[in-house]
Amino acid sequence: MKYNRKEGNIMWKNFLKRSGWTDIVISLIFILFGTMLIARPESIMSIVAILLGVIFIVIGVLRTVDYFASNKEDNYLIAMALASIVIGIVIMFCSDIILSAFRILIAIWIIYSGIINLQTTIVWKDYKSRLWLLTLILAIAMIIAGIYILVNSGAILQTVGVAIVVYGIVDIIENIIFIKKVDDYLE
Repeated sequence: MKYNRKEGNIMWKNFLKRSGWTDIVISLIFILFGTMLIARPESIMSIVAILLGVIFIVIGVLRTVDYFASNKEDNYLIAMALASIVIGIVIMFCSDIILSAFRILIAIWIIYSGIINLQTTIVWKDYKSRLWLLTLILAIAMIIAGIYILVNSGAILQTVGVAIVVYGIVDIIENIIFIKKVDDYLE
C-alpha cells in the first residue's frame, strides 16, 4: 500500500499525539511516586529495598541453577550467584542502616561545605566585595540544610520526591503544549 505525503503526515501526527499522551501517563506515574516519596519516604524505600533484594536473590538462584545445570565447572558463575544472593539479603535486611549512613555522610558534607563557605564569606568581606552578604546567606542556608538532613531521616528522599513531582509536572506541561502544536509543526 502506497501513501501520499499528506496521509503520511496525518499518520505521523497521530503517532506523535499518542506518544505525547503516553508520556503524560508516565509523568502522572512519576508524580504519584514522587508524592508517595514525600508523604512516606521510609515506607517507599522499604518496598524498593524488598523489591531490589528479591531481584538480586532471584538472579542469584537462577545463576545457581545455571551452574548446576551446566556440565562444566564455572567457578565464576557460582561466585556471582552467591554474591547476588548475599547482596539481595543485605539490601532487604540492612537497607535502613545503608540509607542512614548515606544520609549522615551527605549531611556532614553539606555542613562542612557551609562552614567552608562561611570562611569564604570572611575573605569576600575583607575585600569589600558586595557578594559577601549573598555568600553569607547561602553558607548559613547550607548549614541549616545539612542539619535538617542530619536530624530528619526522610529529608533526602522527600527532596528526591519533590524533584520527581516537579519533573512530572513540567513534562506534562511540555507534552500538552507539544500535542496542541504538533499540527503546526507538520504542515
